[in-house]
Amino acid sequence: MAIAKAERLMNLALCLLGTRRPLSKRELRGSIEAYLEAGSDDAFNRMFERDKEDLRELGLVIETVENLDGETGYLARRDSNRLPPITLDAEEAAALGLAAKVWQQARLAGAASGALQKLRAAGMPEAEDAYEVHSALEPRIPVHEAAFEPLMLACRDRRPVTFDYRKANAARPEQRQVEPWTLECWRGHWYLAGWDRERGAERVFRLSRITGRVRSRAGAFTAEVPDVVTVRETVESWAGETATRTARIKLRAGAGYPLRSRAVSVRELGDGWDELEIPYGHGLDAWLVEFGPDVVVQEPADLRADVVDRLRAVAKD
Repeated sequence: MAIAKAERLMNLALCLLGTRRPLSKRELRGSIEAYLEAGSDDAFNRMFERDKEDLRELGLVIETVENLDGETGYLARRDSNRLPPITLDAEEAAALGLAAKVWQQARLAGAASGALQKLRAAGMPEAEDAYEVHSALEPRIPVHEAAFEPLMLACRDRRPVTFDYRKANAARPEQRQVEPWTLECWRGHWYLAGWDRERGAERVFRLSRITGRVRSRAGAFTAEVPDVVTVRETVESWAGETATRTARIKLRAGAGYPLRSRAVSVRELGDGWDELEIPYGHGLDAWLVEFGPDVVVQEPADLRADVVDRLRAVAKD
């Protein structure tokens, strides 16, 4: 059904763009096969009005013109539906080239590369690629989770979703009904921020903990979508980026480089252990669990208890 509608919309758009004079409903119905198959005039009228509004929402400028006989006609003038010339300076071109490289490992790689080629063909200036000439490092955003693509599309289309989610301290996954807002990559992991319908609150989900398929659901969002900055702050806060105090941990020598990079202070304890003082924010317990036996929390007590609970839950599974 989705393919049939897309084909119908395309045919209507081509008819409206290809005519030099306004076309009446009667003429459009006789030109498009899907309209000819409509069971009645009422069915055709409803279909045509929906299609016309869908094309307008997609950005097509459709004019309504009344002829001398009082009959209403429709057309889409090419000059009204032509994008203005795209002009980019060298810095903007460099930013687009860097963005295309970042997505090379994702499913968007083809689209990003194709868009870049079209812009260059249209005269976009060639920018010096510092990442190829001067550095062995190349920016990448790896996307390994199967949930990424359906969630990305659901965020774009504002569609509610359901999925099974396993928390770090849970033995079994549980189903979540979520209104997805945005996806964020933080410290090599992807997170979904959205509205959890059952809990009636804003929540963040790590994609690697989503099990099974992500299923789309019909209906509109029930909660207001915040601006991008607010959502990003939510992701960072949940994942431990926003620190409110410090924690003291023991870390095995030679392990836990990401923890060492954030440490406020490091002190050798001997016997293959170091003592680190690191910023402590919401979500740090989940991050520390990932380092397993290489980390021992010394203080605060509540962080130590949270880490122990998560490890016990994993051990029971």
